[in-house]
Amino acid sequence: MRSVKNVGLCVLLLLCLGVLSCSGSLFRNYGQILPAGGETKDLESGVFHPELRYYTSGSDLYPNALIGLHRDYRLDPETLWKEVAMTPGKLREIVGFMKTKASEFSQFPHEFELLDTGGKKIGFWYSLLKARTFLRFEEDGTVMIQTPELDTYEKLEYRRENDNK
Repeated sequence: MRSVKNVGLCVLLLLCLGVLSCSGSLFRNYGQILPAGGETKDLESGVFHPELRYYTSGSDLYPNALIGLHRDYRLDPETLWKEVAMTPGKLREIVGFMKTKASEFSQFPHEFELLDTGGKKIGFWYSLLKARTFLRFEEDGTVMIQTPELDTYEKLEYRRENDNK
């Protein structure tokens, strides 16, 4: 009985090692999304970077997420991001509305850096922690940044209502 367990563990270990050895090639086209170091104040102040294209996801008034992507990169057109003609005033307005909506649920938006496969910063992501995504570079040179779930705020509202019952 003990040898059967040992054989099972060995098979499981070999399977895990096989998956890990393949995962390097599976994830080679993925970039990183890392916490930004204090740049949120720039967003709140409306510091506009003309080298970035700005996009929002979700409601026009209360977006679920805001990204700024360097103009050298093309966002995959299959995603639901909406490009915004950004100005410093418009940036302050969007960030302000996002903060106001998040505060209704005792949440705070956070800024993250978008990094390419080599670790070079290519933009930023600004959203609640619950709004998640990934960053993948396609063979044709486009960047796939999936929009977060469009009902992010609705889920928070539903949870709040059910917690109060």
